[in-house]
Amino acid sequence: MVASAQGGSHAQTPASQPAAVKELARVFLWLGCIAFGGPAGHIALMEHELVRRRGWLTRERFLDLLGAVNLLPGPNSTEMALYIGLLRAGVAGLLVAGICFILPAAVLAALFAWAYVRYGMLPQAAALLYGTKPVIIAVVVQALWSLGRAAVKTRFLAAIGAVGVAAAAFGVNPLVVLFGAGATVAAGRALAAKPLRAAFLALVSATGGAGAAALGLWPVFLYFLKVGALLFGSGYLLVAFLREDLVARWHWLSESQLLDAIAVSQVTPGPLSTAATFIGYLLAGPWGALLATIGIFLPGFVIVGVSGRLIPKLRQSRLAGAFLDGVNVGALALMAVVSGQLGRTALVDFTTIALAVVSAVLLLRYRVNSAWLVLGGALAGLAVSASGWR
Repeated sequence: MVASAQGGSHAQTPASQPAAVKELARVFLWLGCIAFGGPAGHIALMEHELVRRRGWLTRERFLDLLGAVNLLPGPNSTEMALYIGLLRAGVAGLLVAGICFILPAAVLAALFAWAYVRYGMLPQAAALLYGTKPVIIAVVVQALWSLGRAAVKTRFLAAIGAVGVAAAAFGVNPLVVLFGAGATVAAGRALAAKPLRAAFLALVSATGGAGAAALGLWPVFLYFLKVGALLFGSGYLLVAFLREDLVARWHWLSESQLLDAIAVSQVTPGPLSTAATFIGYLLAGPWGALLATIGIFLPGFVIVGVSGRLIPKLRQSRLAGAFLDGVNVGALALMAVVSGQLGRTALVDFTTIALAVVSAVLLLRYRVNSAWLVLGGALAGLAVSASGWR
């Protein structure tokens, strides 16, 4: 049983399954090549491409998936790709969408790591980011506007969202924002209705794992498997997680090596968690890069595969549905704050502001494909860098 293009549910015929898988491969490989801007940017691109342009999901279904991935450990945007693949073409779709979304960034990160080890420096990519970041800001704003209209159904939800933005801006833990929003909306609905049966949702998480005594392929794989299973709050918290273990506790990396790994994840498209690919290469060569990549993303594949049928069932429960409404508003609040933080680093001069404004107009007024805008921004960044206008 898989989802229809509009987020409904029906069984695909065997003849349509290969076509759906092939289409997923093409779309997510392309998204993996152009998805700059971190999780907020990735999700905005998915919303534009898969909800607005292709109509694979309704905004309401997309919001439910967004709320769910923010409650799960692991890279949020990758898990969004996995959920969409699962809904579109079952387990085969989950695997194909996830692998195709991850693959471009992983390959690029491995190539950066090879150059880093061989030449002792990173290939320069500042010009690429200079042009693409303003475009991503416009894409995120467009997605927030579109999803916000679907998520903010009442004044109460609008108020919860405003509180969520304020809390996130003051550094409150993202999980506190999400669960607080969900619990508040669920409590409000319960108080407004007849007494309902107590429900629900226990999020299981185990912490653990001391590091390995000796460095090798197996310790590298196990460490990144633990990171993938326990990292909440999206890829933006990855640097703190890695620094605590790899630099401060075990001294596997230096500070500069860790910063270079994070820089590579920023200048390559796709998931920020492909910093693991770069680090794995530094620690144990090509096999280390492969196993670190598998380790950090594998929990997401398993979690999404197991929980894929849970979200529609939550919607069938009045109280659980209210919780999910609150989580959706909280997720958009987090996304808004992150986009604001990204905006401060992206909009640095007249050129970048102009790129963001023009992109927003083309998106909102003329509905230009966001992929072409990202590529155009990259070319503009390279042109400005080459001309010396900056």
